Amino acid sequence: MKKLLLASTALVATAGIAAADDPSHVGAPGAGNISITGYAEIGVIGGDRYGDEAQFHTDIDVTFSMTGESDGGLAFGASVDLDEAVKANTFDATKQGGEVYFLAYGPLRLDMGDTDGAYDAALQEVALAGASIADDETEHSGYNGNSGLDGTHDGQIARVSYSMAGFTAGLSAEIDDSGVDDPVWGLGLRYVTDFGGTAIGIGLGYQTVDRDVLADVDLMAISLDATFANGFRAAINYAEADIEGQSDNGTFIGVGVGYTMNALSIGVNYGEYEDWAVNVGAEDASGFGIAATYDLGGGLAAHVGYGSSDDVDGIGANDEDSYSFGLSMSF
Repeated sequence: MKKLLLASTALVATAGIAAADDPSHVGAPGAGNISITGYAEIGVIGGDRYGDEAQFHTDIDVTFSMTGESDGGLAFGASVDLDEAVKANTFDATKQGGEVYFLAYGPLRLDMGDTDGAYDAALQEVALAGASIADDETEHSGYNGNSGLDGTHDGQIARVSYSMAGFTAGLSAEIDDSGVDDPVWGLGLRYVTDFGGTAIGIGLGYQTVDRDVLADVDLMAISLDATFANGFRAAINYAEADIEGQSDNGTFIGVGVGYTMNALSIGVNYGEYEDWAVNVGAEDASGFGIAATYDLGGGLAAHVGYGSSDDVDGIGANDEDSYSFGLSMSF
């Protein structure tokens, strides 16, 4: 931990010097903050997804975060996940590679880069508590992460949002740099309120894209979620896809519950798709996931997870399951 702090201090100290020495740098040296966070996982994974063979699992993430504020009160910042950057288009100015940027002034905010579209940002997923090192609870064929059409083009998204009195409204776009297809447009509206000690959330999302070769798609979705004072959480998510050339709309429904008591968190979710042919052929699939986390303190946690997929028509492998158990370390 001391090494990380020293590294962070060195970065803060040298950031302004580097900017001053580089005549191509736009703007004066900043007085913002730079921080480093880390996350690592070790454990065992197995099941049909891995050929029924138990395997060791190791993963590590390092994230750099930078924040600042102008004299006029405009907050700004950026962060980069080095693991994602290595896998993707590292620091390509026209593609996202794990970087996120933001500007915020009062209730108005702009997010750009590897960020959610307005559709996704407004909707609550049904994985509510607990987590596994191999994402078993969110990788089964019945799970919907609400990403919708995000990533249809290069994954570089711009989202403008405005928040006031429990409401958040958002508009997003993802542009096809080749100019062949229209941008992916997204709209989202979320409202959160307290009702007798229970936090209630309602999300509405709409997303659309017109394409030259693949089918045009319109998505609409709603989510309802509740967080109770006794540690229970529940959510339901419903989505429809209007797909060009398909007689029936594709549908998805997912439900999830979660419970947290002291250091223990447990979550269960189930979902199913029908005629969901957003990018490929007609598909029907369902699945469920279970995950539990026990916080050991100091940034160390134990995890166990299981996922089961009943794939009727083309998503992943038929009747697939997976499991994992291990430890995570947060720095």
